[in-house]
Amino acid sequence: MTAYLLAIDQGTTNSRVIIFDGQMSVVSHHELPLQQTFPRNGWVEQDPQELLTNTLQCIESALKKANLTAAMITACGIANQRETTLVWNKHTGVPIYPAIVWQDRRTSDYCEQKAQSALGTYVREKTGLMIDPYFSASKIRWLLEHCKGARIAADRGELLFGTVDTYLLWHFTHGKRHATDVTNAARTLLFNIQAQKWDNYLLQQFEIPESLLPEVLDSAAHYGEIDASYFGHAIPITAMIGDQQSACIGQAVLTPGTIKGTYGTGCFVLLNTGEHLIQSRNQLLTTVAYRIKGELTYCLEGSIFSAGSTIKWLRDQLHFIGTSADSEKLARSVTNTNQVYLVPAFTGLSAPYWDSRARGAIVGLTFNAGIAEIVRAGLESVAYQTRDLLEAMNNDTQKPLTTLRVDGGMVMNDWLLQFIADLLNVPVERPQCTETTALGAAMLAGLQIGLYQTLEELASLWRLEKRFEPQMPAFESENLYAGWKQAVKRVLE
Repeated sequence: MTAYLLAIDQGTTNSRVIIFDGQMSVVSHHELPLQQTFPRNGWVEQDPQELLTNTLQCIESALKKANLTAAMITACGIANQRETTLVWNKHTGVPIYPAIVWQDRRTSDYCEQKAQSALGTYVREKTGLMIDPYFSASKIRWLLEHCKGARIAADRGELLFGTVDTYLLWHFTHGKRHATDVTNAARTLLFNIQAQKWDNYLLQQFEIPESLLPEVLDSAAHYGEIDASYFGHAIPITAMIGDQQSACIGQAVLTPGTIKGTYGTGCFVLLNTGEHLIQSRNQLLTTVAYRIKGELTYCLEGSIFSAGSTIKWLRDQLHFIGTSADSEKLARSVTNTNQVYLVPAFTGLSAPYWDSRARGAIVGLTFNAGIAEIVRAGLESVAYQTRDLLEAMNNDTQKPLTTLRVDGGMVMNDWLLQFIADLLNVPVERPQCTETTALGAAMLAGLQIGLYQTLEELASLWRLEKRFEPQMPAFESENLYAGWKQAVKRVLE
């Protein structure tokens, strides 16, 4: 009997479901756009009901396209946008407020104040993170402080917190399971990644009752079932994992020293460090890559807030392009940007700068610059930010990068991948399946039920589609990168 694995990839801008067979070939696929709202400067929100409804619609459509029933699905894995924060009533399931998205910066003042105290050092040591609005803790506190009656309800044990995975699981199981995996827990600022448990001191400091928090499980575990009331038959949920860690699984970044970059709304570069927890000296994050059968793997992570969202801004706000794909054509139409740099600090700058108050700028404009140069500068900014991250990683590990595996919506742009290879001076590899976030969730689900036995077996499923070798002279790439550093310096002043 053929095994079918259903993968949910609940991202920032799309709800996506892919069904794979046992050989990890795509059987069917369905996705729906997910709306974001921006009620104030720096605020980013989503409708929790849309998160749930879109996901259910995608599951239904993917099953229909494949001519499958729920009874024919062997297992389900869930990958999700991380840090996005929801709080809901444990009796009714009704959220007390819209989902506060990971990009949201409303708690910047509070985080800056806390970061300057002794708590900042404690957070780095225990969570591998830094006090920043990016993570969930300050978002939870904001909800409890600003939603009428929330603090009292929380103290009474009437509210639950979850990232998107937990929220979906709770509804899929009709409130029977309130759980998350270790990779999502590790992004809250509340989880001790060494002791592997919620940290009571951090809960006190952020004024968050422990009763809100979900149970923390391995990335591959029995989480419950999508209730039969949804699709006529229960579907086992045997994996949950943060989207970037899931892409590590899908990209076979499963041994120390391997590295991947995911280019979607933002960009996230993760370096597998194995069982060794490396405290970054260069403003990177130390976090959990995955935990399987109780065995923990760590990674270093660098985050870029604006990658694909920069191209979306050029398309939707400036109307410089009709579709995101047009950006490649424009980039190829000019030989350079005429020294124009676009620094996409729309919601601040993340690693290695971590300046939540920085704002975007286009630097170096002259009468020689036009739409093509600015669009090309937008694409180039993704490569420059990637180099920022990889230089920080090299400094932390003293082990230079040899190959970068890439995935995500932006990597179908061959011009961009060639420029990244040139700027980093290392080969860039694109896999046959670029939906590696969904792939990783499916792989973990299959591992948990015994369809696969080892991580090595999962790694053997990875297939190369195209390799981009560096072609640009080193002096040229160094000059371009030096110009970028000057542009960033102006934004940070």
